[in-house]
Amino acid sequence: MSVFSRRQLLSATALVAFSSSALARNFSGRLPWRPNEAYPPSVVRPGGWYFLTADEVATLDAIVSRLIPGDDLSPSGKDAGCTVFIDRQLAGPYGTYEWLYMQGPFSSKPLPTQGIQSPLVPQQQYRQGLAALAAYCRQNFGGKTFEQLAPEEQDKLLQGMEKGEVQLPGLAAPNLTTTMLFNLLLQNTMEGFFADPIYGGNKDMCGWRMIGFPGVRYDFRDVLNNPGKPYTKPPVSIMGRPDWNGAPT
Repeated sequence: MSVFSRRQLLSATALVAFSSSALARNFSGRLPWRPNEAYPPSVVRPGGWYFLTADEVATLDAIVSRLIPGDDLSPSGKDAGCTVFIDRQLAGPYGTYEWLYMQGPFSSKPLPTQGIQSPLVPQQQYRQGLAALAAYCRQNFGGKTFEQLAPEEQDKLLQGMEKGEVQLPGLAAPNLTTTMLFNLLLQNTMEGFFADPIYGGNKDMCGWRMIGFPGVRYDFRDVLNNPGKPYTKPPVSIMGRPDWNGAPT
């Protein structure tokens, strides 16, 4: 009769368990992450809309232009391409939270460390939120749309949304509140203004030029070797500069 040591028995049990679990693995949707896997961004081209409707685009153009008004330092949020950026993000994995865990329960009063607490993905938040804003404007401004309001009226409405003093119809926690919608709009507008131009916003690297950000230049040795001197070189995008490789701005 064969005699197994405790070490041999444990090793055999572990091997069976590992083999069984490996054979039982099932995957759906995106394949599992693999080491050194990368998702290089595609260059966003202006023209056409992938997710937003024409009415939503008109409203968003007005919103981003009030959140970032044009002045002598930079163009407006609209002219910088923030609406294009938001549209392309909503049409991609961000718009559906494809890579996030989205099972409940969701808290109506989350802690700052708890992250996203809405069962709605950004596509749903934008569609429902902009519809609620349109309904509010029709009811309170004689049938006008947000983009038809005077700049002062737009600013007052956005400030009311930020502070929670304005409640848009049909929005409630934990799905979506008026303040949550404002924070989402503000966050995505800032992202569009300062993200790499390859994603559709920050046209001509206007956001980077405004704050003096050098972009993704591959070599800073000449700068590091000369501390205290102003950095005068133009910013560089992921796709380079037009004078280097003919890539579009």
